[in-house]
Amino acid sequence: MKIPVFLSYPKPFLTKQEDFLKKTFEYLNNRGLAARTLGVTDYDMAAPLKAVRRILLESNGLITIAFRRILIINGTAKPNTDITGLTEQTINNVWLTSSWAQIEGAMAYQLGLPILIFREKGVIADGLLEKGITGLYMPEFDVDEADKYFKTIEWSEVVGKWEGYVRSVLDKKGNPPQLY
Repeated sequence: MKIPVFLSYPKPFLTKQEDFLKKTFEYLNNRGLAARTLGVTDYDMAAPLKAVRRILLESNGLITIAFRRILIINGTAKPNTDITGLTEQTINNVWLTSSWAQIEGAMAYQLGLPILIFREKGVIADGLLEKGITGLYMPEFDVDEADKYFKTIEWSEVVGKWEGYVRSVLDKKGNPPQLY
């Protein structure tokens, strides 16, 4: 039986994003891991947060792929700030991903699941997408170089380490609770 893991990602809108996702599914499948995603592999009539929590409880880890979703061509952060020491910031030609990348990752963190987040190049490193927030290294990838990326040492080492944590979770879930 394959080990269930939660795979979180916004619906791709580029063929290259779809290709990256297919390669990720293929890798997980070949390693004996079953990727589960609400609305793709699992369906639920409950409210989305409840459904996500249910799947996470049945999973042994989470991978988030923070694909580009929303492009900010010309934007301003902290507009009209009036607090001393803070300044308005211009943000141009940057991407946001789906808010579900933040939500599902935070939910997995609260459950103590191993988390691995891949951020597409250009997506703002904010919140859960900031390096070091979840403890594991957060790779940034370029969908234009996806074929090469899956052959890099970075991919194999980061995914391998995460996979080790996932297998440890699976093993520990079978243990009885310890009172001391």
